Amino acid sequence: MDQLDTLSSLGITLPTPAYLAGSLLFGVIGMVAYYYGKRTDLPVTRWLGVALMLYPYLVSDTLALYAVGSALCAAAWWAAH
Repeated sequence: MDQLDTLSSLGITLPTPAYLAGSLLFGVIGMVAYYYGKRTDLPVTRWLGVALMLYPYLVSDTLALYAVGSALCAAAWWAAH
C-alpha cells in the first residue's frame, strides 16, 4: 500500500478497470476497422481504425474515453456504409 501512496504523491494514478476494458474494446474495434478499410480500399475507415487504436493514449478520463470511442466507432461505421 505504501507504493500506491508514493505513486499518488508523484501525481501518478492507476487506470480504473472500466478504463482498461474500454481501451481494449476500442482498440480491438479499431483493429477490425483498419483491416476492413484496408481490404475494401476505404482510406477513411482505415484511418478511423488507426485513430481508434491510438486515442486511448491521449485520453485519461473514463467518460471521455467512452464518448470519443463511441463517436469514432459511429464515424467508422458511417464511412464504411
